[in-house]
Amino acid sequence: MKKISSVLLLSALALNQSCTTMKNTDTKQEVPAPDASLSSNPFLKKSKLQYEAPEFDKIKNEHFKPAFDFGLKQHDAEILKIADNPEKPTFENTVVALEKSGEVLKRAMIVFSNLTSANTNPTLQALDEEYAPVFAAHSDKMYLNDNLYQRIKSITDNGLDAESRKLLQFYKQNFEIAGANLSAADKEKLKQINQELASLSTQYSNKLLEARKQGGVFFTDAKELDGLTADEIAAAATDAKNAGKEGQYLLALQNTTQQPLLQNLKNRASREKLFKASWMRAEKGDGSDTRETIEKLAALRLKKAQVLGKKSFAEWKLQDQMAKTPEAATKLMNQIATPAVETAKREAKDIQDLIDQQKGNFQVEPWDWNFYTEQVRKAKFDLDENQIKPYFEVTTVLEKGVFYAAEKFFGMTFKKRTDLPVYHPDVVTYEVFDHDGKSIAIYYLDFYTRDSKNGGAWMSNFVEQSYLMGTKPVIVNCYNYQKPAPGKPSLISYDDVSTMFHEFGHSIHGMFASQKYPSLSGTSVPRDFVEFPSQINEHWALDPVVLKNYALHYETKQPIPQVLVDKIKKAATFNQGYMTTELVSAAALDMDWHTVTNESQLIPVLDFEKQSLTKHGFTLATVPPRYHTPYFAHIWGGGYSAGYYAYLWSETLDNDAWEWISKNGGLTRENGDRFRKYILSVGNSVDLNQAFRDFTGHDPDIKPLLRNRGFIK
Repeated sequence: MKKISSVLLLSALALNQSCTTMKNTDTKQEVPAPDASLSSNPFLKKSKLQYEAPEFDKIKNEHFKPAFDFGLKQHDAEILKIADNPEKPTFENTVVALEKSGEVLKRAMIVFSNLTSANTNPTLQALDEEYAPVFAAHSDKMYLNDNLYQRIKSITDNGLDAESRKLLQFYKQNFEIAGANLSAADKEKLKQINQELASLSTQYSNKLLEARKQGGVFFTDAKELDGLTADEIAAAATDAKNAGKEGQYLLALQNTTQQPLLQNLKNRASREKLFKASWMRAEKGDGSDTRETIEKLAALRLKKAQVLGKKSFAEWKLQDQMAKTPEAATKLMNQIATPAVETAKREAKDIQDLIDQQKGNFQVEPWDWNFYTEQVRKAKFDLDENQIKPYFEVTTVLEKGVFYAAEKFFGMTFKKRTDLPVYHPDVVTYEVFDHDGKSIAIYYLDFYTRDSKNGGAWMSNFVEQSYLMGTKPVIVNCYNYQKPAPGKPSLISYDDVSTMFHEFGHSIHGMFASQKYPSLSGTSVPRDFVEFPSQINEHWALDPVVLKNYALHYETKQPIPQVLVDKIKKAATFNQGYMTTELVSAAALDMDWHTVTNESQLIPVLDFEKQSLTKHGFTLATVPPRYHTPYFAHIWGGGYSAGYYAYLWSETLDNDAWEWISKNGGLTRENGDRFRKYILSVGNSVDLNQAFRDFTGHDPDIKPLLRNRGFIK
């Protein structure tokens, strides 16, 4: 996923957070300069490292609060100066001035946002809760400042270049979406709502992190872990020891409903224990229970939408997305849901038949699905996940797979860097070079799960590309792969391989950004477009040239045998009914939470979820949604509220564009240059529907997606 940053200074991202108002009492305030007490604070000046990469060796917990306080004060003054400028409003003295404002606060918040996601601690969590409403209120000093809005509204686009016209349009739309046209009384209502929303969202994220940490499952006997490899059992023993329970075994939770190790655990009671720990992690009635927070968030989001003149939160949220309306997003989901559920039912029958053949004497349950799916896969395609896993070692997949595909398609090259400071010892760093040998980016990777890290996988920027600001991209990809025991290889599943290609797709979207203005740069695009470049990059994982280059046995260094490659390809549409149903059911659940039009519809969390899934026909108990409402971090804490459908929308674009690439030569520099020109390098500076048409020559078609998933021929 693309991490939706909480950096409120980037106007495109500010609207993904809250926007509240505060009255200005001093319109003649000068922009302050830092005093001597801030002289050693690393956020008060640009980093001296290459491309202004964060100076993690200098950044301490105690630097954030003073940087926030000074940055807020400085940005307040900058906004007032722009809003109250006695000169006639122009694009330069208003819009460009806004783009340049808030540098100190932006630097501090970008690092803070990434650390609270990837390597948090109690101090940072407390700061997060303290400052969330402060940042929300601060945002409206721009978005709900009437003087500023009137200046922007009065500027014409005469004489502006295309990107500048887009930026002006972007600001006008964002101000109006944020409530710039509201009455003074309604702005005050919005202020209170948004401060509460900001606090609740942060509280939710902190609760969920603790729920995940405490939800890990301990086992006392290694026999309970029968089916796991010796290395996986050793890693579980190490994790238990680190958690203070030496002699036991700890299986930590990942953020999704299903847990990767379920496919290998032979002991059914162990599978049930692990699955239920995942499902119940945030609904135990303790301090980490998220349900009350969710109910408050849902009610406040509805109230916010109504203050802004919309029937539902989704109607408000989608107006600047490609889908535009909840109805359009729901129509797409329905087109995919019906064939997905029907396919999943057939897959469930195959699993039940296998259980019956083995005289299991039980009905398949969610914790059985992945375990027996692997057996069905093996029976149908003679493909065992454990056969192929030794060919997927993390660094080899990265350097000989992900990087190799980028070199072939785009001409990119990569050089490992060990001289740049990092925020955790697990983080590795590369410098990225374009086809002409010119350095274009710094790239960090953070592979392994830990208690201080949110679940899932994501891409984020430490520095964004902008010709106006003279900056090049500094990007991070975070994952949650299981860290191997010391001295053991880091072997990952094919799903994990796909995830690595996916997140790198976000990264190249940021690396190839070529915009003047930071608000339009790189991945600062609508949510239902941002997953398109990442999803299309997944296809390279199975390209025969790429696969043969990176799928090397970690011991023998021999390439994966063609017979296994053939099996992987034949099994490409296997289990797609399940995987699509768990995705689209989560998307429908998200949309239902955000299309309520009356607070009376907001019944308790678990009842609401059951009602939603039943309404949409997701009644196959063995296929739960990918995210259960209590730990659906994307929508309650990750900026994807009313936007989880975006994966399906983007996948429609992805499969259609991939079909074009495949028909036009596949992995060629010509195709890479074309994709870069029309999709990756344009940011949000053009009409993205037109950008897609420019690349493929036609409007998006859903049939390639349905074909790719095996739902139609």
